[in-house]
Amino acid sequence: MEPIAREPLPGLRQRTRAFIKVQDGCDNHCTFCITTIARGEGRSRLLADVIADVQSALDGGTQEIVLTGVHLGSWGYELDAHLRDLVKAILTHTDTPRLRMSSLEPWDLDADFFSLWEDERLCQHLHLPLQSGCASTLKRMARKTTPASFRDLVTAARQIMPDVAITTDVIAGFPGETDDEFAESLEFIHEMDFAGGHAFTYRPGPGPGQRASQARSGTRSGKSAMLFCENYSKKGRKFIVGVFVGQETSVLWESVTQLDSQGWQLEGLTGNYLRVEAVAPQPRWNHLDRVKLTRQTKDGLVVGEIL
Repeated sequence: MEPIAREPLPGLRQRTRAFIKVQDGCDNHCTFCITTIARGEGRSRLLADVIADVQSALDGGTQEIVLTGVHLGSWGYELDAHLRDLVKAILTHTDTPRLRMSSLEPWDLDADFFSLWEDERLCQHLHLPLQSGCASTLKRMARKTTPASFRDLVTAARQIMPDVAITTDVIAGFPGETDDEFAESLEFIHEMDFAGGHAFTYRPGPGPGQRASQARSGTRSGKSAMLFCENYSKKGRKFIVGVFVGQETSVLWESVTQLDSQGWQLEGLTGNYLRVEAVAPQPRWNHLDRVKLTRQTKDGLVVGEIL
């Protein structure tokens, strides 16, 4: 079985972000996924080991820590702990300028979890995989959530973080999905007003998944494209232009290009995962700056002015 820890440790080579793997495996049995078979049961790294890796990355100059795991939200289950304990420990025992979390299953969280974001070092971006906005489809997927509970979770997050960017994953054409169920799912996705996400067309594999595919009905090859274009492109642009242009936020510069006579072209990410470009008289790679967002480009970037 592949070890959770990976070598070399983060921080040995300078980079803007360090991805710290804190958990591996999964105890869920979603019917579209073979992760449990491929990665084994869920298991967590010890808190002290995670803190050591975070500090190593910071010592190497990293500005942003990203916590990752196959089922990140389950960290600590076998240690009689919760992910919130790990987050609190990192914020308390390190001086990380930014802390970001990768994908989190919605059933691992509660409203109290979002109180962690009172610390401004936590990035206001949540990736919450929905997979379907239809209750009956979610049940066939063996997902431990419902549209109602997912809605409550998103509402709680936005009450604490009005500027949070929430992204998601959606599967179209799951075995047995009818046109009515797909329409129900799409309506719910629109209601959630996601900042973006990924949409996939269900593709069965060998074994039980292949047999299940024979029961598919009412599926269309264009459903994934519909979801992506209608939700990600339309809603994502509305999210950027309608909410954030004119505001001030911090940006971590991840790309720097020298211009002939105008200084340096910078490109980086905000805490809520907006991609921003700006011009500066010095190369600001791997620096965090306060930036005023002024407009959006045709390519989807946001132009900013460093304050």
